[in-house]
Amino acid sequence: MASIRQSFEIPGKMKTWSFALMGIGIVALIAGFVTKGMSKDHHEQDIFLGTLMYNTIFWTLVCNASMFFLCVTTMAWGGWQQSFRRIPEAISTMVPIFGAITLVVLLYVAFSGSHIYHWTDTVAVANDPILKGKSGFLNIKFFTIWTVLAIVLWSFLGWRMRKLSAQADEAAMDGETGAKFILSNTVRAATFLVWFGLTVGSTVPWLWMMSIDAHWYSTMYSWYNFASTFVAGMSLVALWVIYLKNKGYLEYTNQEHLHDVGKFMFAFSVFWTYLWFSQYMLIWYSNQPEETIYFKHRVQGPYKGIFFLNLIINFICPLLILMKRSAKRNYTLVTFMAVLIIFGHWIDYYQQIMGSISKEHVTMGWLDFGILSLFVGMMIFGVSKALASKPLIPKYHPFLKESIVHHT
Repeated sequence: MASIRQSFEIPGKMKTWSFALMGIGIVALIAGFVTKGMSKDHHEQDIFLGTLMYNTIFWTLVCNASMFFLCVTTMAWGGWQQSFRRIPEAISTMVPIFGAITLVVLLYVAFSGSHIYHWTDTVAVANDPILKGKSGFLNIKFFTIWTVLAIVLWSFLGWRMRKLSAQADEAAMDGETGAKFILSNTVRAATFLVWFGLTVGSTVPWLWMMSIDAHWYSTMYSWYNFASTFVAGMSLVALWVIYLKNKGYLEYTNQEHLHDVGKFMFAFSVFWTYLWFSQYMLIWYSNQPEETIYFKHRVQGPYKGIFFLNLIINFICPLLILMKRSAKRNYTLVTFMAVLIIFGHWIDYYQQIMGSISKEHVTMGWLDFGILSLFVGMMIFGVSKALASKPLIPKYHPFLKESIVHHT
């Protein structure tokens, strides 16, 4: 282990880029607040809030997907990911930060009297049979409690997983100690996954996003959003793996590991498309007004281009490029596809939220890319600090040998 580079040192250029991106984002945020957030036009205010909403929700869920990946592979007693597990761990440290921002934005939208969540208007609910029927679920009290619980427990349960993982840096484990470590790790992973299923897999997308169109619903919506953020999360892991490999770190990680990460990127792009098609096809086929209202302006209106560009970026490109075995082992191709997939699903979140807030015209412009710049800069800065805070390889983890000899 003496020759293995255990500690990550943050390059000066990385710090510069992260600060530059955050600086651009802060300028855009201030300019957006002045020009739109403080506007007397309620629609402009909603556009500003909606832009914050889809960025905060997207990046929180993408970073949370890294902990989901660790917990799923832990439950499967997988060992192949141990050589680079500190990357998804580091990404998941952003959940409390991004989650706190998301919490502030969502509670402001819910309590400010914004027109984004129609179900917060008590007069409208009283005169609307559909909203009244959903009031047991769609109300500010339930929204607040569930949002706070979701973000707090994601952060806490993720922290518990990372805390236990740090024990693999301290001392070699004998058979009994190693068995206790694995059992404790498995129990903590299972606890996270149960809460993940109750939130990301069901209620959170309904509350945060689907309730913008409170008359519409889809039983596939939460799984659709899970697939979107998980494939983006695996793409983010791939980018950090390749970056560290290019800098001479992660000596135990090789093309075999990258190939498996690429499999996740490919497979969940197909899974996302299955859900995209199934949700759209079933609603189109039924041709019921309460069902098709969500898709009408997306397929026939101003969002038509974005709606189908979304399919090209998130399905056609991964299908054609990542299908070959050699492509999933090529650093350049995987880097290109990882960036494209993250961007594509960011676009997907844009059309899901902004397509409901501003149905008459597409609003994408400098504010959207400015806020994106802010979150990318924060992610680079936060993840790099987390990586530098502990050894890159859990050298005493009982399953590390499986990762070293991994072959796919």
